[in-house]
Amino acid sequence: MENGNHTSYFILLGLFNHTGAHYFLFVMMLTIVFISLLVNALMILLIHQDHQLHTPMYFLLSQLSLMDMMLVFTIVPKMAADYLTSNKFISPAGCGLQIFLFLTLAGGECFLLAAMSYDRYVAVCHPLRYPVLMNWPLCMRMILGSWFLGAADGIMQAVVTLNFPFCKSREIDHFFCEAPTLLRLACTDTSVFEYAMYICCVLMLLIPISLILTSYSLILLAVLHMRSTEARKKAFTTCSSHLAVVGLFYGATTFIYMRPKSYRSANHDKIVSTFYTIFTPALNPLIYSMRNSDVKGALTKCISSLSYLKS
Repeated sequence: MENGNHTSYFILLGLFNHTGAHYFLFVMMLTIVFISLLVNALMILLIHQDHQLHTPMYFLLSQLSLMDMMLVFTIVPKMAADYLTSNKFISPAGCGLQIFLFLTLAGGECFLLAAMSYDRYVAVCHPLRYPVLMNWPLCMRMILGSWFLGAADGIMQAVVTLNFPFCKSREIDHFFCEAPTLLRLACTDTSVFEYAMYICCVLMLLIPISLILTSYSLILLAVLHMRSTEARKKAFTTCSSHLAVVGLFYGATTFIYMRPKSYRSANHDKIVSTFYTIFTPALNPLIYSMRNSDVKGALTKCISSLSYLKS
């Protein structure tokens, strides 16, 4: 560890050991990652190609798929390479880049999910005013705001975390660089920064989730007043799907970033982190979109076009 050029490098201990059971889990994880990248890329392609999907709702969905794909590429390739080559070193610059990209994408997704809940609220509660209340300029501001707020949080945490002096042991008991895990290696008091990070995470998580819960509460009230059983069933199905994604994502991130330091466990953190870095990106397009009739129609047209070109 302390020979050559690796004296200032960190070591990622990873998620899996080299046992038969862990080899199987590793292959399963790569399969899920491949499916995740495939379905998210398919969603972006369908939304780009089909003019019927050129609406704010589907543009928000395409941004969610883009964030999920980038999140997977930020974490998984390095983790897989480390496992296969047993070269687990990561430079401070690489570690900082992972923290920045991860928080940019995870933070951006928090606010994007809030924007999507507002879109659903307008669509269900004010369908006739939808073009006015959810216009393209507002949609673009929501998307840019999500990226900007995520990036601001990411660069702040990455810069401050890496400026702490670290102890001789630089082993990170995780499969990627995450700020709370890295702070455990610091040789100085980090309580002030941890408190500031806690406040920041409260704002990044509770403000969007408050907007989401408010939107879906208003949607629920509107649905209960609907006379059409079919319309009520469709609205309930859509909202329950969206809330399932929100619950998975926010539950996992809250568990990691808002627990007291004394209650943290490296093994628990690694397991929970797999949910929002690997499983949630695979579930998002399936839950949000693949059950949608417009998306199914676009997929059918795409397959028909490919069949026609082949024939």
